[in-house]
Formats: sequence, structure tokens, C-alpha cells
Amino acid sequence: MKAISYARFGPPEVLEIGERPEPTPARGEVRVRVHAAALNPKDVLLRKGKMRWLPAGSLPRIPGYDFAGTLLDSAPGLPTGSEVFGMIQRNGGGASAEVARVPVGELAAKPSGLSMAEAAALPLAGLTALQALRDELGVTPGQRVLLNGASGGVGTLAVQIAKALGTEVVAVCSGRNAALVRELGADRVIDYTSEDPTAERGLDHVFDIYGNLPWPRAKAMLHSRGRYCTTVPQPGAIVRGALRRAGLHRAALVVVRSKRADLERLSRWVTHGALRPVVDRTLPWTDAVAAHEYLETRRARGKVVLTFDH
Repeated sequence: MKAISYARFGPPEVLEIGERPEPTPARGEVRVRVHAAALNPKDVLLRKGKMRWLPAGSLPRIPGYDFAGTLLDSAPGLPTGSEVFGMIQRNGGGASAEVARVPVGELAAKPSGLSMAEAAALPLAGLTALQALRDELGVTPGQRVLLNGASGGVGTLAVQIAKALGTEVVAVCSGRNAALVRELGADRVIDYTSEDPTAERGLDHVFDIYGNLPWPRAKAMLHSRGRYCTTVPQPGAIVRGALRRAGLHRAALVVVRSKRADLERLSRWVTHGALRPVVDRTLPWTDAVAAHEYLETRRARGKVVLTFDH
């Protein structure tokens, strides 16, 4: 099968385009013919070797976690040939290939109103936003939540999910992305190039998506019972996240989990018009190096997606 892989850690140029053996599914897994695979910051970190402590399998390695495609095997409630989408949980990934092996609990029926590229843009970022807002922050209707980094892959979905959960959204992004974020539902937009987001006070929640608003800076923005969550697993965030799970801190670290029920929740929001993925650009799989280079700029509006021709 055709696949993207890397045999050593390094810059985007370590990515190789070529043939790899088709994966054999283990018990509880199915094969998916991948039509589109979205990129995520985790792909960059692993490719660079920044997360070597994670058990991700040996090199060479096929990256990629988000996918949309068709089932080559049947799964519970999904016959062979079904259009599906999902996120591969294992650190080794494997979605950036013509065929991926996926645990049956990590995929769901593709929302019918989305293209393959749009569906691939939804899982990891959508699950991160949902699990951070619902599970780690525990947002409730009427609360005020600040989203730092509202125009990226997670941010564009977090704006919409926060609104679907009934909150008032204060979105932080650059001025060039303000119109997009307002269109997605933000009640107020802070342009960080001309305003200081940390001047906000009395917030119920702060979700630091971009990673440059750590707890020591954010805590003054919250009221006395306000909660904070970050996506960046820095040592301090890991410690605070452990304390949060023990009920001893107000700061959490979201560690995304691929769950079929949550994928179906995202799909229902899409069906009802409350959620839509934002795709910055779609590139053929053979342009993987260019796609990774663009992702590394951290200037993408929404997601970057690779497509496979079959």
C-alpha cells in the first residue's frame, strides 16, 4: 500500500513517500481504507523525536491519528463498506496510509453532511475540545469561558462546542482571524496583537489551547472557584493535572481519549448544524512534507488534511 513514513527523527524532510506492508488487524480491530487523514501537532512532536518517552513502536513509523474512509471489515453496527471517521488512540498512529488498522471502539459512522476531508478534520481536535470543556472544566450553561487559541484546529471546534454547551465564549486570536471566530459563534473576540487577554477577570473557565497562557498567568483571570485547562503536557501541567484529579487543584491537563460515544456526539452536532470543522487546506498525500511544514508555522486556520486517491 502507499504510505507516508519516517525512519529517523527530524524535520519534515525525513518523511518518505512510498510502499509499506498493509497492516494486519489484531483482535478487536478493523481495516479502514483511508480517503483523508488530518494532521495534528502531535504528528510534528513525534516526528521530531520530542516525545520519545511515549511507547510509539519502532521506526520506520507511519504517522497520523485522524482519518476518514471506508471499512474493509465489518464492525459492530457498521457493515463492510461503511463510511467512517475516527481517531487512532495508539501513539504509533498509522492513519497516513491507504489502509489503517483501527480498534472498533475508535471509529464511528461518518457524518453524512461532511466530505471525507472535513470528517478527517474532526476527531482529535473535536474530542480534545469536548473532553476539555465537558469533563475537565465541567462547563455549564451561562458560564463564561475564555478560549486562548480560538482559530486553530482545536480552537475553531472549541468555540462551537462551548456554544453548544450553553456558555458565553470569549475567544483569543489574532485580528486576521477575528471574523472567522465570530462567525463560529464567539460572543467576544480579543485580538492578542492589540489587547492583553490576561486583563480579563472573573472568568468561570480558561482553556489554554495554544499553550502560551500557563496557570501562573491565568489564575488571576478566574474567580475563586474558576477552573483552568491546558492542552500542553509540560511538567507543571502534568503535576497540577494529577492534583486536579484528586480534587486538590483547579488546573487540569486534557489527555484526549478516542471514544466512539464521543465521536457520535460530535456527529450529532454536525447533523443538527451546531458544529462544522474548519479546513485550512487540503493537500494530496504526496505533498506530506509541505503539509508538515505549514503545520509547523502554527498559523493554520483550522485543520490541514492529506487526501489519498483510490
